[in-house]
Amino acid sequence: MSLFKLFATGILVASLGLSGCSGMSRQDKGTVAGAAVGGVAGNVLCGGVLCTGAGAVVGGVIGHEVTKDKK
Repeated sequence: MSLFKLFATGILVASLGLSGCSGMSRQDKGTVAGAAVGGVAGNVLCGGVLCTGAGAVVGGVIGHEVTKDKK
């Protein structure tokens, strides 16, 4: 793949990703961020699809609970 195509694809993905988060609440963003970090951590720790999915679920739950409004 040429450098231009790689750069253009990166810009497109970044702009779509950022525009998708514009209507999300703080808690929703925390859930998504937690799921992303958990998925990466699960993949690094044991490298399988099951571990990646489990890490994403656990990370999403933690991100959801950490960013919950305190009332």
